[in-house]
Amino acid sequence: MRNEMMSRPVVKPEVLNFLRQQPVPISAQLLKIQQDANTKLIPIIPQETVSYLFQLVAQLQPKKILEVGTAIGFSSSLFVEATHQQAKVTTIDRFETMYNHAHENWQRLGYLANIQLLTGDAADILPMLTDHYDLIFLDAAKAQYIKFLPEVLRLLQPNGLLIIDDVLQGGSIFDPETTIRHRDKGIHRKLNELLTTVYADDTLLASLLPLGDGLLQITKVH
Repeated sequence: MRNEMMSRPVVKPEVLNFLRQQPVPISAQLLKIQQDANTKLIPIIPQETVSYLFQLVAQLQPKKILEVGTAIGFSSSLFVEATHQQAKVTTIDRFETMYNHAHENWQRLGYLANIQLLTGDAADILPMLTDHYDLIFLDAAKAQYIKFLPEVLRLLQPNGLLIIDDVLQGGSIFDPETTIRHRDKGIHRKLNELLTTVYADDTLLASLLPLGDGLLQITKVH
């Protein structure tokens, strides 16, 4: 019997609108930071991703988290709140304007003791790290994900979870490269290489979640 649900996509505008209206139990201060960022069009994770990550981190209660791509410090603060300020977050960013803004937000929230900021290019910093992390969140330059992959897998605890944000490029990732704008072709190729590499690796388990612009969730096979 034909499964008609296979031809009915889940993420319709009505579904997305519903997801983005639902509250997440974050502090009033962090909610204000989120609202200000959305008003000023500062790129942070969208509400449906916020909801998913908060619940996931609250359930897993990771002790050590690595984030690549600090921005204004919203997601790192979300991780701290989801773990009741028990997690230690190491976050990497190379844009001074962003990480200075992040530092101000962490100070306002009282999370400076929970978050370590490493400033510089992640391509240079990741190979120097020796610690291992329960959760790693990649939310940086999309074309660099495939370059970062071996290093973040090296740093991931055996039972850890790797989450890579924004891998779908608005769904255009699956379009022929000939239809992609010239300036986006590099990202298109690198993200396709990432997906091909991850799904072809029999030491990894991967799930692609249609949240935000796509979350790629990866664990190691034991």
